[in-house]
Amino acid sequence: MHVVMVAAENDRLPSCKVGGVADVIRDIPYALAEQQVRCSVIVPDYGQYALNREFVADIAVPFKQHLETATLWRVASDSGVEQYVVSHSLFSHHGGAIYCNDGDQPFATDANKFALFCAAVSELLEHQMIGPVDILHLHDWHAAVVAVLKTFSPRFVNLKQIKTVYTVHNLALQGIRPFKHDDSSLESWFPTLSYDGSRICDHIYPHCFNPVRAAINLVDKVHLVSPTYCEEVQHSSDHESGFFGGEGLENDMQAAARSGRLAGILNGCIYPGHEEAQALTLSEYCDLAEQSLFVWMSNGGALKPAHYIAHQRVIQWRQQSTFRRPLVTSVGRLTDQKALLLRQPKDGQLILDSVAALVNEYGGVLVILGSGDPHLEYLFTQVMARNDNVLYLQGYGQALGDHLYDLGDLFLMPSSFEPCGISQMLAMRAGQPCLAHQVGGLKDTIDHEHTGFLFAGRTLEEQAQQLLESLRQALDIHRNEPQRYLEIKANAGAERFSWDTIASQYIEKLYG
Repeated sequence: MHVVMVAAENDRLPSCKVGGVADVIRDIPYALAEQQVRCSVIVPDYGQYALNREFVADIAVPFKQHLETATLWRVASDSGVEQYVVSHSLFSHHGGAIYCNDGDQPFATDANKFALFCAAVSELLEHQMIGPVDILHLHDWHAAVVAVLKTFSPRFVNLKQIKTVYTVHNLALQGIRPFKHDDSSLESWFPTLSYDGSRICDHIYPHCFNPVRAAINLVDKVHLVSPTYCEEVQHSSDHESGFFGGEGLENDMQAAARSGRLAGILNGCIYPGHEEAQALTLSEYCDLAEQSLFVWMSNGGALKPAHYIAHQRVIQWRQQSTFRRPLVTSVGRLTDQKALLLRQPKDGQLILDSVAALVNEYGGVLVILGSGDPHLEYLFTQVMARNDNVLYLQGYGQALGDHLYDLGDLFLMPSSFEPCGISQMLAMRAGQPCLAHQVGGLKDTIDHEHTGFLFAGRTLEEQAQQLLESLRQALDIHRNEPQRYLEIKANAGAERFSWDTIASQYIEKLYG
């Protein structure tokens, strides 16, 4: 069996990762290969000139009333997996950036780029440039146009014979663009394409093309990245009450479920061989944080308040004679998905202030690592300024994150929705229990009071209150029942979400 995966990100390649999809594309092909499934992975070439590449073929691609030439390169071939990139000036036009922010025209630049990429992939598959293919596996909206061309373009004969699977990693991003009258639109890309608009239009904006809805309706199997998320997306979202479900596509998800085309399978995690690493002290972690802060400060034209306050906090903590416990940690991009509950108002401040105050009651500290939404960065900086037991590191570094997983006593992950999540798996792998919202993959990977702590709630207010109550419960156990807490830590560290098991489910539920 030959499976071809098409995506926007791939962490097997340098500078080709933004989010969790890159981790999946990095790992699952090799897990499948161990089960005798040949895998090929195709992503755009964003200008990664350091790649050791081998020319495969030029690809003639009809696009926007021109015949564009893209190039297919093989960049690696090992362990039954072949890695490819497709290069074109449109993909590398933005200095290596994978995604662009268009402001008042959401997705316009990226949609142009990925539409051309999908057209190139369709051509190379049609002409069997990488050999016969049994399964075509598309990931997120960036690869969805392949399903549209496969279904509606009479030019693709071989492509139509390939069974196609579509994975939705995050329904919050759907890549919606107009059907026509815009430079970034379906009819601009493919002016001669005859299509059924009722199957691929957006429900709210019927004059627009919705790539995610199109793929859901056109492919053979639809995959959500956890069983609970698979259930949640079949219900209407209610953002005011704090529920994030189908995001307008719940009816399409229900139809896919009724026809037996919908499957929920967790993502996995890599578990390296056991190595006895010397855990850092808080003072040593502060040294590491200071080094990163110096780098971040030197890269900016003006000194950011977040970096200045964080450096002062590092100096302050380093002077303390004892390592303050419990250490509550958080690692991840700052988005409303991750931080909506933490920015809810409470007593003239934020829930995050209440979290800090509660941790302080138990003599502990809170370390947050991440950047993202500028408004959330501002709010988190304000919280750090108000609470001397908070260190907010506005940036990211692999070592900073890895050591925080190893160092922490409790990992905070109050996501409003979480299709699968990887941070909780990494924390648990390091033996750090998680405090998480009982949604999506968090519900599927954390066992309340056995491997971690979960909270719920029917409204945003209830969820925020339950977050604080569950935090107090966890801190109580940590202080008053240390042996029980050690057992919870051990249970978290013993959990396994192995890609080998996940690969077997892919073969059975998606490819069979």
